[in-house]
Amino acid sequence: MLDILVVEDDKNTRKLITTILKNYGYNTLEATNGAEALDVLEHSHADLMVLDVMMPKMDGYELAKTLRDAGSQMPMLMLSAKNQSTDIKQGFIVGIDDYLTKPFDFEELILRIKALLRRSKIVAENKLTIGKIVLDYQAYSVITDGVAETLPQKEFLLLYKLLSYPERVFTRMQLMDEIWGMDAESDDHTVNVHINRLRARFADIKEFEIVTVRGLGYKAVRHDE
Repeated sequence: MLDILVVEDDKNTRKLITTILKNYGYNTLEATNGAEALDVLEHSHADLMVLDVMMPKMDGYELAKTLRDAGSQMPMLMLSAKNQSTDIKQGFIVGIDDYLTKPFDFEELILRIKALLRRSKIVAENKLTIGKIVLDYQAYSVITDGVAETLPQKEFLLLYKLLSYPERVFTRMQLMDEIWGMDAESDDHTVNVHINRLRARFADIKEFEIVTVRGLGYKAVRHDE
């Protein structure tokens, strides 16, 4: 069972969030401000933190920056009534992973938490599991029914990226920049070629597919959940 630290100075909001999390099977820890959250983390482990922005003693920005400066890789989901782009940017600058404005939808909160925990697990293990298929980042291999197939580096990185963010659409330029680099001498046609190779290579795989989103780019659809 995973532990989530809720850092919120408003008692009613904090109680509401912890109740929702417990109903979905999570253990919860609580703090009323950033300074108290640091004290909690001195003695307890948290797999993820949900934090407010405006709090006394130490606000959410300072808390996130303090933890990141100390080397913490814990996923952080920031909640705030502030919805200005500058406020959201500031959150990402200090190290948060996701941002949700108040009032928030309960189901969206849980979905975002699940996504952050899934990506955190992927990073920690350097492995991505989809049904009976395992992508091993260290070896650039895809293991199916115990049989490992090593992929060319770019093909593997492209597949790993798409499957790490199922249903998220990536433009060809985004994929070019991340997989091949800004200074690559290739063009976005290269992405099309590699996508076609992956489709051909995994044509018989039922656990996932790579879908073309016309006019935008590509996304991965997982069928294992």
